[in-house]
Amino acid sequence: MELRVLRYFLMVVQEKNISKAADRLHVSQPTVSRQLKELETELGTVLFARGNRTIQLTPDGDYFANQAKQILSLTDKTLTNIHQEQDISGSVFVGSAETRSMLTVAQAIGHLNQEHPHVQINLVSTDANETYQQLSSGVFDFGVVMEPTDKTDYNFLRLPGESRWGLLVQSRSPLAQQATVSLEDVAQTKLILPQQGGSRRIHDLFGLEWDDLTVTATYNLLYNASLLVSAGVGNALGLDGIINTNQSDLAFVPLAPRASSGSSLIWLKGQRLSVAAQALLEQIRAELTPTEN
Repeated sequence: MELRVLRYFLMVVQEKNISKAADRLHVSQPTVSRQLKELETELGTVLFARGNRTIQLTPDGDYFANQAKQILSLTDKTLTNIHQEQDISGSVFVGSAETRSMLTVAQAIGHLNQEHPHVQINLVSTDANETYQQLSSGVFDFGVVMEPTDKTDYNFLRLPGESRWGLLVQSRSPLAQQATVSLEDVAQTKLILPQQGGSRRIHDLFGLEWDDLTVTATYNLLYNASLLVSAGVGNALGLDGIINTNQSDLAFVPLAPRASSGSSLIWLKGQRLSVAAQALLEQIRAELTPTEN
């Protein structure tokens, strides 16, 4: 019986709905359902009386829920006491795309710094290609990459939140007066496109063919692309929330139909993490695990 499964179980108890519990746990509904079924099989009893919309605890389930809370409470207390006796230090390198989901990582870094002030986190803003190379060479401990991406050789955690795609344009552009831009608008303008994924990603995300577009430049950091937009080189296809357009000569116009991308924290399979890197990973996991009131 794993502690992770107990946390899944207690979240379902709290939400009384597997789908809602899965959302809060940032895992899929089938994963939670499978873990609960395996837990009932292991215990040899039925824990939930499943209804049409909500599920209720059976008498055995109610007893087990109380015991599980005590088990996790003791576990958390034990881990806290162990960590208090450790003076973790070292450097951790994280390669990151420009994404709002970095807020979760930033919060984890802040909390880790309070507990272990001698751990230094080094953030490197870069694209996915460089992140994969540096992870493979051992320079980066972790990477934050935009989805969709190939994670075959990597462990990963999905980070919460998604960013919407759109065009970064000059505020005096006719496109800036529109509430949204269409794929036809994109195809008819001079474009500054992200390097990551190249033509394949443009096709997978938007159904557009790179060769049919007027591409004037490419970029790996949207800030640099914003300078090209200001200079009149073209309009940059990118994600919302990266560039602050307030009191600037730029405007962000979202795509319609809506297109958005999430991100994941990745690290190389089979590579042993340093104590400092492992501490950061556990803190990020803690940020992703909802706490009970």
